[in-house]
Amino acid sequence: MVAAPGTSRLLMLSLSAALLAAAALALAWGALPIPLSTILNGFGLPVGEPPQPFETATLLHLRLPRLLLAAAVGAALAIAGTAMQGLVRNPLADPGLLGLSSGAALTASTVMVLGTVIGLDAMFASRWLLPAAAFAGAALAAMLVLHLARHDGYTRVATLLLAGLAINAVAGAGIGFLANVADDRALRSVTFWMFGSLGRAGWPELTVAVPLLLLPILWLPREAASLNALLLGEAEAGHLGVDVERLKRRVMILIIVAVGTSVAVAGIIGFVGLIVPHLLRLWHGPDHRVLLPSTALGGALLLVLGDTLSRNLLAPAEIPIGILTALIGGPFFLILLLRYRHRSELA
Repeated sequence: MVAAPGTSRLLMLSLSAALLAAAALALAWGALPIPLSTILNGFGLPVGEPPQPFETATLLHLRLPRLLLAAAVGAALAIAGTAMQGLVRNPLADPGLLGLSSGAALTASTVMVLGTVIGLDAMFASRWLLPAAAFAGAALAAMLVLHLARHDGYTRVATLLLAGLAINAVAGAGIGFLANVADDRALRSVTFWMFGSLGRAGWPELTVAVPLLLLPILWLPREAASLNALLLGEAEAGHLGVDVERLKRRVMILIIVAVGTSVAVAGIIGFVGLIVPHLLRLWHGPDHRVLLPSTALGGALLLVLGDTLSRNLLAPAEIPIGILTALIGGPFFLILLLRYRHRSELA
């Protein structure tokens, strides 16, 4: 099923408008409430009173970088999940379920624990070493999962999911071991990665993370036609002129960049790449030409709203964003499992 062009435009406009509204809410709502008119005045629109210096500092140094990072991470995770599902032709696939997030978190946690032992410079580790380690961990997990699932030239989806489950278990055990041997400072950092948070968002983190996150967000929609062909099957896609193996390598590299960078700056935030693609696929069908950009907008919307709630529901305490997405995504995944099990029983 392919939605009509008018429906697709309406979807994109609706998501864009909702994202703008969520961004305004994120900037205005907090321990220091800031009227929307004051925010608009601060960004150069002659509306309301100009912001006070403390309001300007709150907006520019706390809420705006956190908002931008939430939008970039949410968009990257959602579009990576969409691409993963298209690549393995399974709507239950998700980078987190396949071990990419856990692999990235394990290597990042290793750097954090070892960094305190050998005395690494904290700023260097945070800006450069952690993203590199997280990227390497996601890449290693992806290569291992794909190698285990590959047989006779085909990628077996059931084996892919089982291998991802095993990697999640091993990585979880490794992170648990590191948490037991870490000192208090490293333990707090490891806990941050495990539950996910955007509390460390700042302009230095944005300058490193956002260019990397924009790479999959902007490039993956260019693979939409090939992913559409792949929905017919690997052999059929090959007959249509798609180099399937090269497509898999390109898409997996982009997924690794999205997941590795997201884990490096925000820890493990699960289920974004599962919930958003499935809901939007129900709306307008599996056409990746619309699905990929719309899921990027939907992921940004989900994480901006989720982060706004996480820092305000129990203020002054903050709920890790990964807990909120897991509370939503866990039941959602169970519903999907029941739905597709029912389909298979009917088939």
